[in-house]
Amino acid sequence: MPLEGLHGDRDRAASFGSDPEEYDRLRPSYPEALIDDLVGLDPVAVLDVGCGTGKVARALIERGVAVLGVEPDERMAKVARGHGIRIDVASFEEWDPLGRTFDLVTAGHAWHWVDPGIGLPKAASVLNAGGTATLFWNYHVLKQSLLDAFEAVYRVHAPELEVLGRDPSGLPDVDPFAGSVHFTRGQSRTYRWPRQVSADDWVAMVATFSDHQRLGRDRLGRLQDALRTAIMDAGGVVQSTCGTYVWSARRSRTAPLAR
Repeated sequence: MPLEGLHGDRDRAASFGSDPEEYDRLRPSYPEALIDDLVGLDPVAVLDVGCGTGKVARALIERGVAVLGVEPDERMAKVARGHGIRIDVASFEEWDPLGRTFDLVTAGHAWHWVDPGIGLPKAASVLNAGGTATLFWNYHVLKQSLLDAFEAVYRVHAPELEVLGRDPSGLPDVDPFAGSVHFTRGQSRTYRWPRQVSADDWVAMVATFSDHQRLGRDRLGRLQDALRTAIMDAGGVVQSTCGTYVWSARRSRTAPLAR
């Protein structure tokens, strides 16, 4: 499971609202094939956990599905509301469902901020019988020549950070539903899709990641300048193969409903 164990770092979890408009503009959305599969589950009502600026919710609403977002940061929620999304502002752990239930729970690049000891049973408790929870994350895979250039930049300016652009697909895998009595065994799938980003947008995008923000303005600026130079030397654009990494599981028949 990518980004495992981050839920306790609340400062990082709260960092995304510092510039929600840039986050909304620069972070990638999700592939049509994934949205097709989610809509193919025939959900009448969807709960989007860690809704952010509404990238998952928007894609589902455009397909005619009713979505409620739960988002802990009012600044992010304001942007989502501007896209016409209903939002409850709360962490998922503290959110009160008020008796509402759903056919599908989604979490796009957000579940690592949820305490799994609370999140899994709570997700199951608001799912109707036969309902599904689907957790997913995006990543970029760069061509080796550009990745080599980026790795050289990070070694100088931010050696403690993971380089954006490495392919994580060969890393050890963990089912986030494993051991939970509230869900069936998880099923995984990866969707791949192309993305092209300008040099300016790539260096602005890295600043939306919480670990990069922790560098501070000066170090982050130097990293961005060096990345921009590397991109310009490589032709001025970043062409990547994106991956959307998905885990899905159905609510266990024995899982109790919320009251």
